[in-house]
Amino acid sequence: MERFGPGPVSAVPVAEFRPNEGSLTSTLRTLLFFTALMITLPVGLYFSSKAYVFEGSLGMSDRDSYFYAAIVAVVTVHVVLALFVYVAWNEGSRQWREGKQD
Repeated sequence: MERFGPGPVSAVPVAEFRPNEGSLTSTLRTLLFFTALMITLPVGLYFSSKAYVFEGSLGMSDRDSYFYAAIVAVVTVHVVLALFVYVAWNEGSRQWREGKQD
């Protein structure tokens, strides 16, 4: 029976096996950033616009302020999604230009 010990395979640096690790890290960082924005921004803007803008400054009723605050939250979701698509598109085209596309 042959014994396999450390040979030429272990002499190869680990970084050579993962050439796109920086790209993966950048992609995950972007995804986590926009996930946090998608969770916090619409909810925060909903409650703050309802309490401070629509009920506080404009003096609207509860029913009207719910409706307009929901519109603000939906618009915020669309803006965050559009920004994510824009950033992801530019990141992908930058990687393609550099020749790092999977």
